[in-house]
Amino acid sequence: DLQICQHRAPTCCTKKMEESYQAAVRRERTQSIQALNFEMNYMIVGHSTAFQEAFESLLRFAGNRTSSLFETAYRPMAKEAAEPVKELFTDISLYILGAETTVESAVLRFFDSLFPLVYSRLINPGITDLSEDYTECLRLTRQDINPFGRYSKNMVTELSKSLWASRMLSQALSLGTEVINTTEHAALTKECSKALVKMQYCPHCQGLTLIRPCVGYCLNVMRGCLASVSELDAQWREYISTLEYLTNEMAASHDLEIALMGIRNSINEAILHAQLNGPQLSATVDKVCGQPKQQGVNLSSANIVPVKEATETQAFTMALASLNNKRREFISYMKRSRTFYASIAERLCDGDLVMRDSSTCWNGEDVV
Repeated sequence: DLQICQHRAPTCCTKKMEESYQAAVRRERTQSIQALNFEMNYMIVGHSTAFQEAFESLLRFAGNRTSSLFETAYRPMAKEAAEPVKELFTDISLYILGAETTVESAVLRFFDSLFPLVYSRLINPGITDLSEDYTECLRLTRQDINPFGRYSKNMVTELSKSLWASRMLSQALSLGTEVINTTEHAALTKECSKALVKMQYCPHCQGLTLIRPCVGYCLNVMRGCLASVSELDAQWREYISTLEYLTNEMAASHDLEIALMGIRNSINEAILHAQLNGPQLSATVDKVCGQPKQQGVNLSSANIVPVKEATETQAFTMALASLNNKRREFISYMKRSRTFYASIAERLCDGDLVMRDSSTCWNGEDVV
């Protein structure tokens, strides 16, 4: 009653043993593919984490550097500007991670929050009536009168270019992990299970426990079993090319570090532009929002903690070096993995599974 290991000679196998063999080959094949995938998965997940840590380190440094601008040049508004600055860098971080947001909305939201502070602390430093309604009116007016000139738009353009590549790379790494995890659990068909049993275990039914499959035979069986997985080859090669392109983009003209470092300067230029146009802005705001209460007061700048520039610069340099090294190391490894899915059958037939240095092997029917 054997279904797979039928043979003219007497056999020590039963139908139940064949079923056990089928379960064994499915388990062994899953483990073999998991072992092949492990290194690749480890590299992608490891680099994804390392990239993210480096991004966070760069964002933290750029955020502190931006905060220090207010603490040194615009002390009257430093305390209140802390929250908008924090929100801006949180939004940038979420964008890189793939959140449904845009660089433009993050930057413009920041300038919306900044304008009431610039207006009441720098352009008209005597204003005391900053009610919610008046603040909201200033925020909405910012969109119409464009107090920061071209600088807010320039900041959007510069950041969009560099952050796009970082966002895409972050998403691409997640996609790579997903693809590998999916192929790990690719179900073996019944025909494949039977072919694997015939290749690996049918010799045992004849008492030939030391005879292993011939190399060519193993390759034919494995290629048949993994046809759906090896079909990923073209897309996988394209995926590696995309990773290469994105890492080059990050390192070249759309340099993430330069863009993040430029945030401080862009904000400074924007504030200076608003101050230079203070009288015109005041006239427009008075028409739209009304005249606020004025009173000569000495605005406090208490609770401002100076940023430790030297320590932060050192941390930034290390994060930057780490990011650049990770880029090079990662793309070098991934380029070597271009043929991962094309050569999966060869890799599974490598090692102890087949008979290498011998003229005697199993061809599916007999010892040859």
